[in-house]
Order: sequence, then C-alpha cells, then structure tokens
Amino acid sequence: MSSIILSTLNARYSHASLGLRYLLANMGALEAQTELIEFIISHKPVEIVETLLDKRPAIIGLGVYIWNVEETTKVVALLKQVAPDVIVVLGGPEVSYEYAGRPIVELADYLITGPADLAFGELCQRLLAGERPADKVIVPLPVALERIALPYRCYTDQDIAHRLVYMEASRGCPFKCEFCLSSLDNAVQAFDLDAFLAEMDILFQRGVRQFKFVDRTFNLNIKSCLRILDFFLERLDDKLFLHFELVPDHLPERLRAAIARFPAGSLQFEIGIQTFDPAVQERISRKQDNLKTEENLRWLREHSHAHIHADLIIGLPGESVECFASGFNRLVALGPGEIQVGILKRLRGTPIARHSEAFGIRYSPDAPYNILCSDLIDFKTMQRLSRFARYWEVVANTGRFPAGLPLLLGPDPFARFLAFSDWLYATTRQTHQIALERLFDLVFQWLTGPAGVDAESARTALGRDYRASGAKGCPKCLVTDGKKGIDVNQRPAE
Repeated sequence: MSSIILSTLNARYSHASLGLRYLLANMGALEAQTELIEFIISHKPVEIVETLLDKRPAIIGLGVYIWNVEETTKVVALLKQVAPDVIVVLGGPEVSYEYAGRPIVELADYLITGPADLAFGELCQRLLAGERPADKVIVPLPVALERIALPYRCYTDQDIAHRLVYMEASRGCPFKCEFCLSSLDNAVQAFDLDAFLAEMDILFQRGVRQFKFVDRTFNLNIKSCLRILDFFLERLDDKLFLHFELVPDHLPERLRAAIARFPAGSLQFEIGIQTFDPAVQERISRKQDNLKTEENLRWLREHSHAHIHADLIIGLPGESVECFASGFNRLVALGPGEIQVGILKRLRGTPIARHSEAFGIRYSPDAPYNILCSDLIDFKTMQRLSRFARYWEVVANTGRFPAGLPLLLGPDPFARFLAFSDWLYATTRQTHQIALERLFDLVFQWLTGPAGVDAESARTALGRDYRASGAKGCPKCLVTDGKKGIDVNQRPAE
C-alpha cells in the first residue's frame, strides 16, 4: 500500500496535473511509496475519499485550484471525519494566498504555499520519521530550477495515449498585470534547455504529438524560443501540434521566419490582449504596444498557418461597456481564429483588488470570484455580458459557423452579437446544453427575424456549416416543403 498519495480534482479527464508530477518526480527515496491518483470534479467526494483510503495512506497531498476548491473542501472534511489520523497536506494557487480562516485550511493538517516541488517531499520525510512541524503553514524558500527534477517521465503511457501532456521551459513572468497571479513572480527562470529538450525528445519517442507549453511568456527569450521551435521542426510530422502563449508585441523577424515554416494545423498561439485601452492598461500595470500588437496579429494571419487564440477581459477597472465593445470590434477585425472573452476574476493574492473601492467593483465571494458589477457596469449588464461570453464560445469559438458567423456579426460585431445573445437567452433561458440542431435553428430564426437576413442566404450559409460539421441530422431550418433544402449529408468539396 502507498504511504503517500498525491491527488487533485481536474476539470476534465483529459487534463493531467503537471504540478503533481513535479512533486512525484522530486520525492527522492520516497517516490517508490508515493502514488499519484487524479479525479475530475464531477466525481462524488465520498467516492473520492473511499478510493483514497483504499490505499491506506499515511499522508495525502491535495492540489487546490480555483476550479476544485469547493469539491476539495468536501473531500478534506470527509477525510477528517472517517480517517482523522491520515495527514492531509494542501498546496496550489487557490490556498497559497489569503488562506487565513478558510474552511479547507482549517480542516487540513498542513499547507505549503507557493511552489512545493521540493518542500512536499521534505515535509513527508519529517512526518514519516515521526516529526510533526509546529507550524501548520510552510512557506518554502525560492528554489533554483536546476535543483528540481523534471517531471516528464511521470507521464504514463495511459496519459500519453489519452490525455493532454503539459510542459514548461521556463517559469515566471516579467510583467505585472494585476489580474494575474504571475504578477507576483519576482523573476523569470529558465530550465536548462539541453536537459529540457532531451526530455521532450523522450516524450516524442514515446508517441506524444501534442505539446502544450504553459510558459507565461514563451517568446520572451528569442534565442531559447527559436531553439525549441527548431527542435520540433526537425521532428515535424502530420500529427504534431504545439501550443504556446506569446507576448503579443514581440515578434522579431527571426521568430517570424521560424513560425512561417510550420504547416497548417501544427501551431497554436494563445495571445493575451486583455484590453486595447491605454488608460486601463496603465491602471492595471500592463505594458503593451497596441500598434505593434495589431501588426503582429495581421502578420500571423496573413503570413503563417498558426491558429490564433486571443484573449480579452470584461470588467477591468475603469473600462466601460462601450470601451470593451471598441476593443472587441478592433480584435474581430484582426481575424484571430478564436477570441476568448473572459470575465474578470479576483484571484486570491492578485493586486487587482486595490481598485475595488475606487471603481465600485464587487466580486462573487465564491470561486471563481467573477466580477458582479462596477461603477461603470451594473449587475444586470454584467449578467448580459457573461452570457455574451458564453454564447460567443458556443457559436464563434467552436468553429461551427464559419459561413453563418459573418451574417450574424454584420458591421458592428459587438452590438449585433450582444443583441443575438439577449434574444437567445430570452428565447431559451439556457446558456448550456443546447443541442446542435436546435442551435442551428435558433441562429436561423434570429438571422431571418431580428437581423433581417433573407431566408435563402441564411439557409445556404447554415447548410454549408452544418454539412461541414459532420453532424448526421438535419435542423428544421434546412427543410423546405417537407424536403431538405440542402443535402446535409453531402461532403463539402475538397
């Protein structure tokens, strides 16, 4: 039986915890008696506890994040009811800041704040030796990255076959954007690149073809960035897929040349725009050259095959609906593959909280701590914008409506999509679990009603989209005179 269990509740089965694998890789002599067990948040807490206790552990380490804190609190409460002698150790960003008085921390035996790569193993050694530290909260000293064993051997063959594999070539972020936990980093550190690439080669040889980098600023160091891209270009095949997060205004010619060599479907960039408003950027300590950012996005769209996932945030201090709308339309015009419309969250420990009083900002007290209202956006409007973000994900970001979306957006994308969002919610009272065929019918209904698009144009566009989706049914809007207006089973021309 395992003396030590490392566990967490992931949002989806496909997510594999990189943090827990760092802990496992750095357990030293205790690794042989340590087991990693992951769950998803839909699992019942009582069943999670039963599974954990079946291993008869002495210590359970739990990773706590914004998406699992409520369920993990229930798990810890149950553990302490039925197995009070099992030592529960917490870690993770959700309990590393503002932890005093929180129920989950009160229930647990120990809390390690910040990076616990080495600290967890050291604590376990003391506990198994019968030494109980007097302080419940352990704050590790910063650790140089060369002392940390890389975790990639801890991905199992099952992980590689069925789950996302995460990696990082560096840690930290030089920027101080106040909504982000990375603003608390003191510096950027890079792992030894030769050792890192050797691990990537092993993963590649084991069959990994999707590499999701979690570095906050992948293109900060262009020399290292190019070495990594060249490494993958040498191994390029038709299954390779790479995901990186880029600084939006830093795309020198050498990097452009490397990016241009990747074929379609192999490269995805997540690019945080967040806001185009210079006053808001300054207020939240975000440094961004907007003109350079726009130039880089245009270049990526016109001269590369990279898929661009761009981020905007609703609710930043001092940003009105009109200001957000202007930035949204500006980003739509640049044509990224996806626009992630995020709702501002007050992550524990982040400096964004300093603006709450001055700008009348109120946040939900429960995770994920979304903004509820501000002096410029009242609660009712914020609810509308939250639905806007959800429906944008369902309609635009899924890629299901490439022909229908231009009809939906028109010349003023924000205003038109907000009107569609308001109508869709009024019609369905749903933001989730809208069946695909019904969604197509609803889009058709709005286009041919409030939007004033003629039925034939709408039906032609939506028929093309539905056919390309690969779905086998037939929305009602594609049926005319009892027959399919368009043969939805016909494959699109190559």
